[in-house]
Amino acid sequence: MTLAAGSRLGPYEILSPIGAGGMGEVYRAKDPRLGREVAIKVLPATFSQDADRLRRFEQEARAAGVLNHPNITAVYDIGTHEGAPYVVSELLEGETLRSRLATDALSARKATEYAIQIAQGLAAAHDKGIVHRDLKPENLFITKDGRVKILDFGLAKLLRVEDGGAALPELATETAATEVGAVLGTLGYMSPEQLRGHAVDARSDVFSFGVVLYEMLSGRRAFQRGSEADTISAILREDPPNLTATNQSVSTSLERIVRHCLEKAPEQRFQSARDIAFDLEGLSEPSGKVDGRASHSRTPDHPIYRRLTFRRGNIVTARFSPDTHTIVYCAHWEGVPLETFAMRFEGPESRSLGLPEARLLAISASGELAVVLDQKRVVGGLTAGVLARVPLAGGAPRELLEDVGWADWSPDGSNLAVVRVVGGKDRLDFPIGTTLYEPKGQIGFPRVSPDGNRVAFIDYPGAGDADGSVMIVDRKGRLSRLSENWQDAAGIAWSPTGDEIWFTSSRVGSARALRAVTLEGRERLLEEVPGALYLQDISRDGSVLLSYQVIRAGILSRAPDQPSECELSWFDYSVLADLSANGNSILFSEQGAGGGDLHSIYLRKTDGSPAIRLGEGDALALSPDGKWALTTPASLGSKLLLVPTGAGQTRELLHEGLTHHKVAAFFPDGRRILFAASQEGRHPRSYIQDLDRPDFRAVTPEGTLAYAVSPDGRYLVAKEQSLTLYPVEGGSGIPIPGALAGDIPIRWHENGSLFVRSGFLPARVFRIDMATGLREFFLEPTPPDPAGVSFLGPVALTPDGRAYAYGHWRVLSDLYVVEGLE
Repeated sequence: MTLAAGSRLGPYEILSPIGAGGMGEVYRAKDPRLGREVAIKVLPATFSQDADRLRRFEQEARAAGVLNHPNITAVYDIGTHEGAPYVVSELLEGETLRSRLATDALSARKATEYAIQIAQGLAAAHDKGIVHRDLKPENLFITKDGRVKILDFGLAKLLRVEDGGAALPELATETAATEVGAVLGTLGYMSPEQLRGHAVDARSDVFSFGVVLYEMLSGRRAFQRGSEADTISAILREDPPNLTATNQSVSTSLERIVRHCLEKAPEQRFQSARDIAFDLEGLSEPSGKVDGRASHSRTPDHPIYRRLTFRRGNIVTARFSPDTHTIVYCAHWEGVPLETFAMRFEGPESRSLGLPEARLLAISASGELAVVLDQKRVVGGLTAGVLARVPLAGGAPRELLEDVGWADWSPDGSNLAVVRVVGGKDRLDFPIGTTLYEPKGQIGFPRVSPDGNRVAFIDYPGAGDADGSVMIVDRKGRLSRLSENWQDAAGIAWSPTGDEIWFTSSRVGSARALRAVTLEGRERLLEEVPGALYLQDISRDGSVLLSYQVIRAGILSRAPDQPSECELSWFDYSVLADLSANGNSILFSEQGAGGGDLHSIYLRKTDGSPAIRLGEGDALALSPDGKWALTTPASLGSKLLLVPTGAGQTRELLHEGLTHHKVAAFFPDGRRILFAASQEGRHPRSYIQDLDRPDFRAVTPEGTLAYAVSPDGRYLVAKEQSLTLYPVEGGSGIPIPGALAGDIPIRWHENGSLFVRSGFLPARVFRIDMATGLREFFLEPTPPDPAGVSFLGPVALTPDGRAYAYGHWRVLSDLYVVEGLE
């Protein structure tokens, strides 16, 4: 029966057809009595030919009509027209879940949000003794405002033979169509007891709910096979593939809920939809309780946090000792120099190990520490020094190797994997003396696998970058890139079984989360909290050491004739790029949450007046006249931008074949620029470009970056083993007398001497006479609140030295041992 627009169905005026399916036709109609639009499903006339079926239809429809829940489609009325029964319900605007899943799987967050609503709707119906019996994506509707509505409660029972076994030909009918309200039994979503023709109850809906949730998360049907017989066999005997194979954002706890719904025996499943909703709601809440208190709504699957430290400062490294009950960590507390401590779970007291300014790297299986001493060398913002070994029980350090930034013990404690700085470049050795990898950028956080055959690490493409990739290399030097394009990647460890690598990183800003990646590259999210997590270590029994961090980057400045420094930080991660020649303005980037996904560039006067946003990206340098800002996109790319600080048009400088790094400067005449970049597979170097010409030329050897230009524009100062002068017109490097290893060039003084920065905390500025090599102390930038300040720099000065600005990174962290992460 087809109804034309304008025709009547009882008191209802038909407006237009909506869809049609095996259970009849659906129309948009108007109820003139209440002035509202409704949906009318007209069922086939054959329903009225079976008196018992018609009676049961009326009973089920009336029962559904008493349901009043925001996640169940409201039934307003039932009736009969020319022998055909019809149901009047609320009119919905949106799409079925089947339509939504036609494009892709849902994110774990969105699938959980929908699943909670479905479970709550099912619970409301089950409380009144009503079982759906045909839950599937076609019978779930997503409204335009994101609310899920369950369609056709009770109508599916009309398709069942209740007292004698299932009508399999009818039950096996399957549809992927999107017509509204199709309620044919769908084989792939039925419970085992339905297939066997047994009586069903609410637990059958629980099974179907699990099948739907699986499909939302994976984008695949859990039990769909090539034939009806194979599909029936899969439902009765098989488990669907792991969800993490197709959706790495699915947590272990969420997968466990799905599996519990899909138990073959009803008594082994969730016993009510309300229990499912409760567990899902627990998953949707932040599970990390950084104040040390457990949430009462936490389910047993959620991790348990135990806070270990309570002082104000930053924890640099923490490791489990071999007994797993002792923690060794090094920290800057209340602004004092780095110190190493040991503590046990039984109490919050920590004792010093008497290793001042030693940075902990690793603990061997026999309880021997690997530490870095004499951290004077700065390598792209990281430190390197003398590698030493120290017994945990006490004793003097035994020095092993110079210029080491990172190290980790082999499982038996006989060898060390080390990251060394050789010729200004990082190199990964395992064991010492056997080089496995030499990157074009830098290496961080090497960890040896439990079987001793591989080393996992974070690969950073450029010097000083925080963006990186998780990689492994085996003992033969074979590399695998497992997970890439992470921002703020820091902290890595092997799972106890060695089949995954856990790490902390973010896609955007500094909201660092805990993730895992298999050796085949399958990723999954393990834990996410508001703020930044930093993975320190994993014990043999699966306990996890995490630091919870609050990270800020800020800027302090003293303008000409100002008696004291002024705080010029703008949002949460203000990174200084340059100071104007007159000292009246700073150029900086906002690289955290406040700056957005693509970062933001700002200009701000040093008198503290509001900052002016210039555009997206990262700031590099100000022109000598202050009219132009040299910038680059936040991700490494092949172009630079000249952005006007006032009126004017942005100009693009495209350097095909090069990838830029975050080091650049203007020549004193403002007509040329110096910038750092690298070619594919090559180490970075510095280039010069005349702004009136498109061509550019290399000016330093590979692996050498120049930082500043002499006042006469004839020389560049570059950093190698020590500071070196390179003639702009070409030629060999000339060592600078008076420069020390670890010095970083800042700029030339107007009288021809050179400002350099030495050290990272504290950072001291010296002025070197280029003719005599006389080294004169000039400045020691010191934030008034030193707690948690882990690094000072960059430092910018005016040519006359009367004004300066400097950046600082502050990390305040607390250490937790976490149980239940898996």
